[in-house]
Amino acid sequence: MNEISKEYGTALFALACEENAKHEYASALRTVKELLDESPEYKELISSPAIPLSDRLAVIEQAFSKTVPEHVLSYLQLICEKGRFSCFNESVEQYNALLDASEQISAAKITSAIELTNEEKEKLVSKLESRYHCRISAEYYIDDAMLGGLIVELDGKILDGSLRQRLREVKEVMNT
Repeated sequence: MNEISKEYGTALFALACEENAKHEYASALRTVKELLDESPEYKELISSPAIPLSDRLAVIEQAFSKTVPEHVLSYLQLICEKGRFSCFNESVEQYNALLDASEQISAAKITSAIELTNEEKEKLVSKLESRYHCRISAEYYIDDAMLGGLIVELDGKILDGSLRQRLREVKEVMNT
């Protein structure tokens, strides 16, 4: 993530805190991001220097004035005006990271060989929350190359409970 994206995301988060609207802004940003992801040509239009700035700002106003808070709309117009719309997705990531930190939520990336059941997911998150004393927001991935087990990435730590890792450990014991 580049510094400009961090600055924009941090500034918007600070404003959201002042307005006591952290979740409202997060929801609005998620909505905008989803719309832009669905229509990449729209993002190109907003970013295009070939289109007069006043027209691009008017397009943003028309598209989002009724669906996002005023400050989020101003934020979108500001990054358009400064030619920084390419930083939007990363600035949203920064905003969400700050929101999670403020709510003491840790993001976990959980990779397994097969799809976990809802019950397994709930038990795993519950155990992680009690072990690390925080709330967990989990994203689940399936890796067909895994033989079995789980790999959990949480707060920069990797908990490797994969079968491949366990076989490596057995091999090390046998070689000593």
